[in-house]
Amino acid sequence: MKKFINEFKAFISRGNVMDMAVGIIIGGAFTSIVSSLVEDIINPILGLFGGMNFDQLKLNLLGEVTLNYGKFISAVINFLIMALIVFIMMKAMNGFAEKFKHTEETVEEPKTKICPFCKSEIAIDATRCPHCTSVLEEKEALAQP
Repeated sequence: MKKFINEFKAFISRGNVMDMAVGIIIGGAFTSIVSSLVEDIINPILGLFGGMNFDQLKLNLLGEVTLNYGKFISAVINFLIMALIVFIMMKAMNGFAEKFKHTEETVEEPKTKICPFCKSEIAIDATRCPHCTSVLEEKEALAQP
């Protein structure tokens, strides 16, 4: 049981789990803000043109059974606004990441060189050419990237 608890603690304390938890909490708060924006500001403004609030649109099917399609329209508007805001935020964050990204140009050391006698490509640390068997000196061999 103790091993299980220790494994659970290690799982919970991982960075990606904590990041996900914070993201879910912030997402919940963000959802309530966008829902309020749609329900309290956008729907009444759109209701001015349609004469009523989208949330109040419904269709009576049988007796007290109603189809609340207005609430569905509000949910679709809510989703589209949320997706647009997340898209804009991610686009801005990716733009900032590209600006501040440190590009380190690595100079790759050559792995081969050319034999000065037979012009064959050989390993950089070779002291004798495997093709023409010439003894190579450092100053004679030319490096090739």
